Amino acid sequence: MSLLQSTQFRPDPSATTARRAFIRAWPDFQNPAAWIVALILVIMPLIASGFFLIEIFATTLILGVIALSLMFLAGYGGMVSLMQLTIAGFAGYMVAVFGVSANTNISLGWPWWLATPMALALATLFGTLGGALAVRTEGIYTIMITLAIGAAFYYFTNQNWAIFNGHTGINTVATPHFWGVDWRADIAFYYITLGVAAICYFAVQYVSRAPFGLALQGVRDNSRRMAALGFNPNAHRIAAYAFAAFIAGLGGVLQVWNYRQISPGSVSVGACIDVLIIAVVGGITRPIGPFIGALIFVLLRTFALDVLIKFGLDGNRFRLLIGLGFLAIVFWSSDGVIGLWERWRRRNASSASRAGGRHG
Repeated sequence: MSLLQSTQFRPDPSATTARRAFIRAWPDFQNPAAWIVALILVIMPLIASGFFLIEIFATTLILGVIALSLMFLAGYGGMVSLMQLTIAGFAGYMVAVFGVSANTNISLGWPWWLATPMALALATLFGTLGGALAVRTEGIYTIMITLAIGAAFYYFTNQNWAIFNGHTGINTVATPHFWGVDWRADIAFYYITLGVAAICYFAVQYVSRAPFGLALQGVRDNSRRMAALGFNPNAHRIAAYAFAAFIAGLGGVLQVWNYRQISPGSVSVGACIDVLIIAVVGGITRPIGPFIGALIFVLLRTFALDVLIKFGLDGNRFRLLIGLGFLAIVFWSSDGVIGLWERWRRRNASSASRAGGRHG
């Protein structure tokens, strides 16, 4: 029996491969709690102020999308990439360079509907080339080469003035206006962000259960056996980097629209590591994990400053809280918050089963 045949996603002769993959992309929504969360997200503008809508929830969704690209590579491909925020930042810079901004000596002045596809295409190409380098290594070396790409891009943007405007960055980047709507207005931008996050989430769910995703997981588990079966492990890995780069690029476009500016600080090494923390804290094996981790990270980053200051501590130490939380979650669960939740559910189910057995 081949590796793909032994997986839990065994082919069903009664349905086409595409239809099977699509149906299996909805397992999370068999849980009523998932529908409740989805409903809350849809009606969020009715119950949240502009600050919470953008600074908490929209920012969570943007960081979740970027971390989702890392989760796809690590969870399904076994490749931990620290350049996903770099790819997102590259897309953001390209939006600013090709689009309209206050830096008229740098920006080319293209309309957003031309600048955005160009930025996504270049970001995908950038991530694919970086992935082509990374797949030649394994383990810690993959982490180091992707970190090196991120660090090199950070220093390049910081020192290049002709294209990236050096450490000052590019300011007042124009955002979309069409159908008479300012799509950077709080409610409109929230729904754009929610829509992109939902599309990315279901795309990852679908791809992970499609033939390509199953082959990628087979390469992750045993690349030699997959090669013996006629698959090209490196080609699958590079394609995975391309797919993840496109998702990260979408997050980068949303990020530059959110802040209306981009600078080297947006692609710093520390920020790259933050994305890894977000993905690991939420859970690296399911697409919902990065969004959970992003929410925890954003809440700590936003409110830990005030808490620390009230206790007379330096507000910049909020990263200490994030680090302690990261260590605690990883110590108790190798799959982040999702792992803790699953463990709690199994414990409750077993307790209820034992209680039922005693009463029976």
